[in-house]
Amino acid sequence: MLFTCKPYFMRALLLAALLVVAACQTAPVQEMSDARMAITVAREAGAEEHAATDLKAAVDYLQSAEGFLSERKYDLARRDAVSAKASALDALRRTESNTDPEPQ
Repeated sequence: MLFTCKPYFMRALLLAALLVVAACQTAPVQEMSDARMAITVAREAGAEEHAATDLKAAVDYLQSAEGFLSERKYDLARRDAVSAKASALDALRRTESNTDPEPQ
């Protein structure tokens, strides 16, 4: 046999590989930026008046994402940043549908 190794060596090698992959997670910089921008646009469109619930959800998700980001829980931060963006876009849609001028 050309290549033989002990089972514990293979387990250790697999564990080391998994740790390297887990350590390579990156911060969700783009997702956080997208969420902040979507909230800003929704606010500027008047979401605080026309879609306050959706806007509050977006802000809450963003705050949660920032907390996870500071704890280096990047997967959870990414999840909440994506949810913040989705809620902000919902607020924007609702605002735009409430403020569209009536057809003449």
